[in-house]
Amino acid sequence: MSILKTKELSKIGYTNDQARSLALTVTAKHYKHCTKAEVISLLTDIRNNPTNYIHDSTLGKVATTFVAGETERGYEYHELLNEPAPMKVYGGKEIEAGARKQMDLAMRLPVAVQGALMPDAHTGFGLPIGGVLATRNAVIPFAVGVDIGCRMALTIIDESDSFFRSNGHRMKEALRMHTHFGMEGGLDKVREHEVLDSAVFGATPMLKRLQGKAAKQLGTSGGGNHFVEFGSVELTEGNKLGLPAKKYVGLLSHSGSRGLGANIAQHYTRIAMDTCKLPREAQQLAWLDMNTEAGQEYWLSMNLAGAYAKACHDSIHATLLQALGVAPLAVIENHHNFAWREYMPDGTEAIVHRKGATPAHAGEWGIIPGSMTTAAYIVTGNGVGQSVQSASHGAGRAMSRQRAKENMTASGLRQLLGKAGVELIGGSVEENPLAYKDIELVMAAQKELVTVEGKFYPKIVRMNKD
Repeated sequence: MSILKTKELSKIGYTNDQARSLALTVTAKHYKHCTKAEVISLLTDIRNNPTNYIHDSTLGKVATTFVAGETERGYEYHELLNEPAPMKVYGGKEIEAGARKQMDLAMRLPVAVQGALMPDAHTGFGLPIGGVLATRNAVIPFAVGVDIGCRMALTIIDESDSFFRSNGHRMKEALRMHTHFGMEGGLDKVREHEVLDSAVFGATPMLKRLQGKAAKQLGTSGGGNHFVEFGSVELTEGNKLGLPAKKYVGLLSHSGSRGLGANIAQHYTRIAMDTCKLPREAQQLAWLDMNTEAGQEYWLSMNLAGAYAKACHDSIHATLLQALGVAPLAVIENHHNFAWREYMPDGTEAIVHRKGATPAHAGEWGIIPGSMTTAAYIVTGNGVGQSVQSASHGAGRAMSRQRAKENMTASGLRQLLGKAGVELIGGSVEENPLAYKDIELVMAAQKELVTVEGKFYPKIVRMNKD
C-alpha cells in the first residue's frame, strides 16, 4: 500500500490532526499489505460507525476521535508520524547529533509542514536552537523559546574610528550608567515607552499582572549571551543601505522580552503540555491549536512580548545616543525566538517558528553576531525556500556554559580580549570567544541564504557579570 495523503483522509472525514495522525500510524503499521482502496474503505467505515471499533485493540484509538465525549480527560493524544515532513540541514558537519535528533523528532509531528536546521544549531528544549519549523495551524511555545522576541538591533552612527579615541571613556561610562543586565537590581530611572500603554496588557489576567514587571524592566537586558556594545562598522561597496562603503561607529544590542516573555512562555507551555499529549520523547513539542482560546491568547501575548523586546532596544539605543550627543544614521534590527504567519512555496499558510534563527526573506535585513572578539555580519536575506526563508542567528555555541567555564580562566579571557583590542565591562568566562563556533565557517555554510552588506567589529562590550 502506498502511503495515504492528508488530502485523501480529509475527503473521507478525517479533518483534524489527531484523527489523521492516528489513521496514518495505524494503517502504515498494521495494514501495509492491503490496497489503498481497502484501507480507505476501512477508515470510512470507522468514521461512519466509530462505536463498532471502540474496543478494537488496533483501531480503537482511531475510532475514539469520532466519539462524542472522547476528550473528557481534557486532552488529545497524538502519535508521531512515520514519514517526516521535509527538512534541509545547513552546515551539517558542525552540528551536534543531539540538535539533529531533536529536529528529526519535530519533523514527525502531525502538524509539521517543513523545517530547516541552521549551521549554528545546538541542542535546546523542544526544538533545537537554530531550528526552523513550519506547522499547520498550530503554535508550539517551546519552538518559539522562553525568551520570546529575542532580537538584534544595530544603530549606525556617522562617526569614524577616531571617535573611540576621543570618546572612549564617555562610551564606557554611558554603558555602565545606562544599561542593566540580569535579574537583580535595575536602572536608577524608570524608562517610558508607548508599548506599556498597549491595551493588550488588559487582555488576560496574567498580562495584567505582568505589566508592572514589564515597566520596571523596560530598557534592561537579560543575562547569558545578551550584550550591548560599541564597535566599528564596515559597509560593503554597493550595500542596500545606499551608504558610502567606509567605516562608521555602531551600537549593537542583543536581548529579549525579559520577565514578560519568560512568564508567557512558561504559562502557555504548561497549557500545551496538559492539552496536547505526545509520546514522552516529544512532549516538549506540545502545541496549541490556533482555533482554541489558549492558542489565540498565546499568539496575542507572544506578539506583545515581541513589541516589548523591541521597545527595550529602542530605549537602550535612544538613551546611549543621547548620552553621547550623536544621532542615528541608520537602524537595522530583527527578531529571533518568534513565530510568524507566512505562506509556503506552494501557497499554503503556515505558522513559521524560528528558534534562534533569523528571518531571511528576499531583501530582509538581519544581523548575525559571532562572539565578543569576532565580527557580526550585517546581511539581507535571499528568500531561499528550502531554508524556510531563514538564516542562523549567530555563530552558535561550540561548548556548553559549564564546559566553557571549565576550559577558560579569567586571565585567559583577558588575554584573548587584549589581543583583539576589545574592552569588556562585566562578562564571564562562560561567554568567552572559544565557547562559540567559528563565525566564518557558519557564514560559509549559509552563503546561499544571505547577502553580506557589511560587518560590525566589537570594541567596547557590556555583558552580565555572572
